[in-house]
Formats: sequence, structure tokens, C-alpha cells
Amino acid sequence: MSESSASSQSPILEVKELSLRFGGIRALNEVSFSVESGSITALIGPNGAGKTSLFNCISGFYKPFSGSVWFRSKPITALPPPARARIGLARTFQNIALFRGMSVLDNIKLGRHAHMHSGLLDGLFYWGRARREEESLTHEIDQKIIDVLELGAVRDQPVATLAYGMRKRVELARALAMRPALLLLDEPVAGMNREETEDIARLILRVRDEWQVSVLMVEHDMGMVMDISDHVAVLNFGRLIAQDHPDSIQRNPEVITAYLGANAAGQLAAESTHDTTKKTLTGEALA
Repeated sequence: MSESSASSQSPILEVKELSLRFGGIRALNEVSFSVESGSITALIGPNGAGKTSLFNCISGFYKPFSGSVWFRSKPITALPPPARARIGLARTFQNIALFRGMSVLDNIKLGRHAHMHSGLLDGLFYWGRARREEESLTHEIDQKIIDVLELGAVRDQPVATLAYGMRKRVELARALAMRPALLLLDEPVAGMNREETEDIARLILRVRDEWQVSVLMVEHDMGMVMDISDHVAVLNFGRLIAQDHPDSIQRNPEVITAYLGANAAGQLAAESTHDTTKKTLTGEALA
């Protein structure tokens, strides 16, 4: 597990008694949790637990039935997604959402759209402020984002020519181009092999440490979650059942029951070994 760089400041994100309904179905039930500044927080839970619904409420794509979302100690529940992007919230998606025919560089540039100041006339004739702004942006992307995420070799290639793992890296780069204070990662290593997963985990840690970006991620790879997270929040059937450090989460009986069922949880409790519990949650001991 990595050393936490979280500070003692107020949480950068607070979710307070958030509920979401789809007709008669309650997707989220009074969920409350927080993300500390400078931390990596993982949001986990079985399929259908409400993780993506919660992400959509935080990023503004869903309007909650009740409750509130606070960012940097200010309520943002009523803000639309573009306004949340402008104040420092950036998000990647479970399904890659890149422009396949455009180059890696141009896809990354799109992440800065909410912060650009040039008007339509500037862009139409590409003079003055528009030219200076794009040149400055390209320099920043080359020197920081492309360098940090090791994309120099594919900078000018169309996204359609890249392997899946590299496309996920480009999507992360585009989110970083938004200059976020909080980065929301929706299954950043889904579909990746072990080597690709380790590369992304290393890059997430580097982004957190070098850019001082807080991270909230939804992820099913328990090995990665337990290795790089400072805190873990667990959802089950739309309800928060635990929030703690990874070591404590791995020993939590309710978390084990949510993932493996009551019978398996009882068997693990009888064995009473932390190592076995950890291996089971991370998938190492599942037959």
C-alpha cells in the first residue's frame, strides 16, 4: 500500500445523505462519504451496487432525489456538468469516449475546452489570442501531460490506431488537460492485462503526487484498489456499508458478505486469518 499524502485540510469532496430513484427503484439510499484532499479514494461494491449512479450524481449527469454534493466546502448539487468541470472536477468514463479519427494530441486538447477564452471570431480567423492560446496549450500538454503519461511516441497518431490500454491512457490525459483538483476515474483498468494495470496504477500515483490531484475511482480490480488507495468506500444495494483504510475494509465482515455471500463470510471468519481474507477479496484465493 502506498504512503498517504492526504493532508489534514477539509475534505475536497463531501457527499451528504444522497438518494437517487428511478421510478420505484432506489438506486442510492442516503449515501454519505468524503474524499480527503490529496488522497486516492476507491469506491467499490458488487455489480449493481450503485457506483456509477453515484459517480453520475457527483459529476452532474444525474440529479439526486435528495441530499447534496459539496466540492471545496461549497454546494454544487445544482451545477450542470460544464460548470463542475470549470471549478476543478474532471471525469473519465467506463466506456472509452475518444474521437477515433483525431490524433492523440487533439483529443487531449479537447479537455481544455471549458477553460479556453478565445471567441468564435478569434477561432475562425485563427489570429491573436486564439493562436497564442493554442500554442501555450500545446506546449503545456507536451511538457507535462504527454511526458507524465508517456505518450510521446504516439502523440500524432490517430486514436483508432492505438491499442486498448493506450486509449485508456489518452482518456486519462484528456481529463488531466482540464487542470482538475479532483479526478473521477470510472474503472480505469477495466479490460486491461496485469502489465497494463500496473502501468495505470503507477501513473495514477504519479499524478496524485506530482500534480497534487485528489482521486476518486470506481474499480473492480481489488488488487489495484488495495495497493494504491488511501481510503475505500463500499456500496451495496445503493447503501454505504463501510468506509475505512484498505486493511480494515479487507477484514470487514459486511464487506466480505456483500462480495462472497453469508456462507463464505462465515467460513472466512472461522478461519480467522487476515491473509486469507485479503487474498479472497483481491481474487487470489478464489477457485
